[in-house]
Amino acid sequence: MADVTPLISPSRSPRSETTKAALAAAVTMVLWSSAFVGIRAIGEALSPVSLALLRLAVAFVTLTVLVGVSTRRLPPLPRDRTSWLLVIAYGVLWLCCYTVALNAAELHLDAGTAALLVNIAPLLVTLGAGFLLGEGFPRALLMGSLVGLSGLVVISLGTEREGDWIGVALCLLAAVLYAAGVLIQKTALRSVDATTITWLGCLIGTAVLLPWAPQLVSEIAAAPTSAVLGAVYLGVFPTAIGFSTWTYALERTDAGKLSVSTYAVPALSVLLSWLILREIPTAYGLAGGAICLAGVALSRYRSPRARTASTEETPAEATS
Repeated sequence: MADVTPLISPSRSPRSETTKAALAAAVTMVLWSSAFVGIRAIGEALSPVSLALLRLAVAFVTLTVLVGVSTRRLPPLPRDRTSWLLVIAYGVLWLCCYTVALNAAELHLDAGTAALLVNIAPLLVTLGAGFLLGEGFPRALLMGSLVGLSGLVVISLGTEREGDWIGVALCLLAAVLYAAGVLIQKTALRSVDATTITWLGCLIGTAVLLPWAPQLVSEIAAAPTSAVLGAVYLGVFPTAIGFSTWTYALERTDAGKLSVSTYAVPALSVLLSWLILREIPTAYGLAGGAICLAGVALSRYRSPRARTASTEETPAEATS
């Protein structure tokens, strides 16, 4: 069996790696925020499945070109069956099914509200990482989860049409798929290169959606140029680049800890949606979003004693 290269080699500064991971995560948050707005702007010009197919196909081509130019070779493939199964599950659940569900949801909900609902996923990731990945399970997480879920109830009170409930349900489905994708991806990163996971994930997602290629071709012929360009933007930036920077950060950070940072996405999405689409979520949506964020803050709370212990351990670790 081939040796797995350590995530941080002795020649690298852990602090430098942490800074790079934080910057990569910040890039991801901005690009993913713009994705909610881009999907909403395309609207019904492309159906949810067709939009997902075009987005993933563009992402796959973009990553192939970028990797080929920078390394002059394709990423190394997984070496064992388990790794392949994990990468396939990641590509199908997150990149394929999540994308379709989110596209369909935004036919019923504005971009900001969709972002708020989908971002129950970090709570699910934190719970899953605590149970399945051994990242810890703070007691405050239970209370934070309950507060966050109550925020979703408040958001749902702002629905004014029957179709809105379909959007809420689709967003919740997307959140579950998102969380499952993160946990599977984090597990796969133990044995598979970060670039390989993103590249193969886009390829697998594209392959699953290929039966809808004829529908995509007919829709592109009738769609305005702005919608097609918007789909290309989604493929290049939020997908190819955004998922690459996300995977880079996830490789160097606990899944639960990194996922909490995605709670910046709804706030950025609301701002971009207001600036670009002139959409503002309902008062219930804003209030519910604030409650969700409060739940996350509570779930990440550490007692003064824990913070003091962590501070006291740092100097010893640095000199060991």
